Amino acid sequence: MTLFTLSASDPRMAFEAAEAADTVTRLAELATPALAALGDRLRANPPPVVITCARGSSDHASLYGKYLIETHLDIPVASVGPSIASIYGRRLSMTGALFIAVSQSGRSPDLLSLTRSAKEAGAIVVGFVNDLDSPLPALCDLCVPLSAGPELSVAATKSCLSAMAAFLLLTAQWSRDPALLAEIAALPDTLRQAATLDWHTPLQALTAVRDLYIVGRGAGFGVANEMALKCKETSRLHAEAVSAAEVLHGPLALVGPGFPVLALSQPDASADTTRHIVERIVGLGGPVLTTVPDVAGSVTLPTVPDVGPATAPLAALQSFYMAIGRIARERGLDPDAPANLRKVTETI
Repeated sequence: MTLFTLSASDPRMAFEAAEAADTVTRLAELATPALAALGDRLRANPPPVVITCARGSSDHASLYGKYLIETHLDIPVASVGPSIASIYGRRLSMTGALFIAVSQSGRSPDLLSLTRSAKEAGAIVVGFVNDLDSPLPALCDLCVPLSAGPELSVAATKSCLSAMAAFLLLTAQWSRDPALLAEIAALPDTLRQAATLDWHTPLQALTAVRDLYIVGRGAGFGVANEMALKCKETSRLHAEAVSAAEVLHGPLALVGPGFPVLALSQPDASADTTRHIVERIVGLGGPVLTTVPDVAGSVTLPTVPDVGPATAPLAALQSFYMAIGRIARERGLDPDAPANLRKVTETI
C-alpha cells in the first residue's frame, strides 16, 4: 500500500492537519476532568434538548456531534442559527438546555449574541473554543480548549478535528459507553495512522472536474459536509454533501459519467444501506471513490483498520485533509490563501 508522506513543497494546511493527533491528545488531557464532571451532572439531570451554535467547519463538527449525542443518549440536538439573536432579536426559551457554542476564533458577533442569550435564558453554556483570549470563554459555564494552537492556513483542519473530538469526548463521558471511551482513547493513534494513508492518488480524479457529490450518513454526514467545504474553499471545486438517505430523492438525477461521487461509510447500522447506494451509483456509470470496501467498479479509498463507528469518519477526514491541498495545487490554486476568503470571519 502506498503511503502519504509530507514534503517541503506541501501546503501549510497539510502540515497543520498533521498536527491533529497531538492536538487531540492535549484536548483530552486538559478537558477530560471537566467533561467527566459535566457528564455526571447531565446524567443526574438530563437536559430536554441540546442546542449547538456554530458556523462553517465548526458547524460541521456540531453536525457530527449531533449524531453522537442522539444515537448514544436519546436526546434531540438542534442547530440554532446565530442570526436568531443578532439579526432578528429573538430570545428563545432554553431553560435547562445544554447549549454548545463551537468556534475557532470565539469572536463572531452573531455567535456571541446567541451565546449571551442562551446564558440569560437559563441554559448550561459550554464552549468549544480554540482562542482562549477571545470573548467567548467569558460567556461559558465551561470552556473546553480545543488546543489546536495557531492555524495560519485559511482552511481550518486540526481545529475542526479537535472540535469533533470534543463532541466525542463529551458524549463518551456523559454516556460512559465503554466503546466510546475506548475510541476516544485510541483517537490520536488513529489520526496518526490516517495521516499516512494515500488519498492523494485516487483523489487526482478530481483535478479536471467541476462538480461532485460527497455522500455520508449518520456520524459521517458532518464529515461529508466538511469535505465539501474544503473542496470549495481550497480547490474551487463545487462539491455538495448529500445524505445517503437523500441521494435517491432527486440528487441521483445528476449522477453519471463525468460526475464523480465520494462516498463515506462507517461500521454502524447505516453501512448496508450506504453500500446499496454506492452500488446503485456505480451502476449508473458515475465514477465513485469510496471507503465502502469491495464494491466492484469503484475506487476503494484506504482506511485505518479496526476503527470504531465514531472515529472512522474522523480518520477519513484526516486522510482527506492531507490530500486536498495537493489537489488544489494541481488545479493551479493556493490552498493556504484562497481567493476572497479570510481566516477569521465575523458575521452579525
